[in-house]
Amino acid sequence: MTVNIAICQTEGRFADPEAGHTLLDEEARAAAAAGADLLVLPELFLTGYNLGAARARELALDPEGEQIGRARALAAEVGIALCFGFPERVGDGVANSAILIDEAGGARLIYRKVHLFGDLDRGMFALPGDGFPVVAWRGLSLGLAICYDIEFPETARMMALAGADLILVPTALMPPYYVVADSLIPARAYENQVYIAYANHCGGEPGIDYIGHSSICGPDGAVLAKAGAGPTRLMARIDPGHLAEVRRRDPLLADRRPALYGTIAG
Repeated sequence: MTVNIAICQTEGRFADPEAGHTLLDEEARAAAAAGADLLVLPELFLTGYNLGAARARELALDPEGEQIGRARALAAEVGIALCFGFPERVGDGVANSAILIDEAGGARLIYRKVHLFGDLDRGMFALPGDGFPVVAWRGLSLGLAICYDIEFPETARMMALAGADLILVPTALMPPYYVVADSLIPARAYENQVYIAYANHCGGEPGIDYIGHSSICGPDGAVLAKAGAGPTRLMARIDPGHLAEVRRRDPLLADRRPALYGTIAG
């Protein structure tokens, strides 16, 4: 069964979670009205990214708390699955996390960013993730990565080997890293024979700018939908039949020779 996936590339509502919820509500309803089954939004969508350590702690959310509960209720009301980033309160620390909520409002997966990006991430988030889980959704296997994670080939490959068909990537990509959005994402999709939905911020926040260039790429590396620099919505169809045909035609994963690759994991 095919599913329609949408991306919201947005300037967001910096350091204002209430306004972020209003924007989430608007975008979820618009995506559902356009026929989307799943909406993907950027990294730390509900709060903005360049928060600093103190504000990240102040705005961090409990996955069982009221704000995530509102997002789950929205998904169930509108009948659309949601994936977005948020700062997660974990004990006394904060993680850079993303959640996948299904169309019934169920929290299917919370993923914590594994690869923290420089001083910017490490100054805010003391709790990196420690794995690459996949979950079943509407006949597909889904994995999550966050921004810098997808720049490591091992991230997508681990999920592909675990059976992922679609990888969702909430992102906050800034200059000069156009090569990631424009070249690396289609290559990751092709080399792992998965769909990738890469949802970036656009515009800017205090002290940081974003490039946009969100995309949805197919398992053959085809760019199915691509954004420019400004706010926009993207939509593409995820087709399991096409996925199976690509994998049958070019069995890249089956033709691997893992016994020869030992040193790359060191």
